[in-house]
Amino acid sequence: MNKIRLLLLLFFLNLGTILAQQFIARQGQVTFFSYATVENIEAKNNQVLSILDFDKKEIAATMLMRAFVFKKDLMHEHFNESYIESDLYPKATFEGFLLEGLENAGQQVQLIKGKITIHGITKEIEIKTKIQKTDNSYNISGEFQLTVKDFNIKIPPILTNNIAKIVVVKFNFQYKPYENN
Repeated sequence: MNKIRLLLLLFFLNLGTILAQQFIARQGQVTFFSYATVENIEAKNNQVLSILDFDKKEIAATMLMRAFVFKKDLMHEHFNESYIESDLYPKATFEGFLLEGLENAGQQVQLIKGKITIHGITKEIEIKTKIQKTDNSYNISGEFQLTVKDFNIKIPPILTNNIAKIVVVKFNFQYKPYENN
């Protein structure tokens, strides 16, 4: 009888550990695209860190703005020095929560609601995401739009026709269990 109690206790302790598990994406990807009459602007950042807390339904992400890679060095320079001002605002962050719980298997579509901070300005946002559960990991991807003026990013009047007022942002995070060593 004592062996059965011990086995049940171990089972429930392990179950509690599994349910309280957090997931981490160490190399998430964020891209943005801005349609412009002269030349489209596109950049990719593969150095995005994100944490997903399964129990609390919370998600957070942070990225260095200088880690965006552009097709042209001049675009990278203008983005960091003139628009985002990466020396003053070196990172962007997102803190939010899933409106529903995560299912244990398969693919699902969910809304994530939270606050995004770019260029020192914080705005509330809702993002429609696709969540795929495979084995012991989650893949979360989605797309949303940001308005440049909402984040106090100043565009010189001479360039207003060359830079879109709305930027399309896409993201993809592959979460693996976080192990606190």
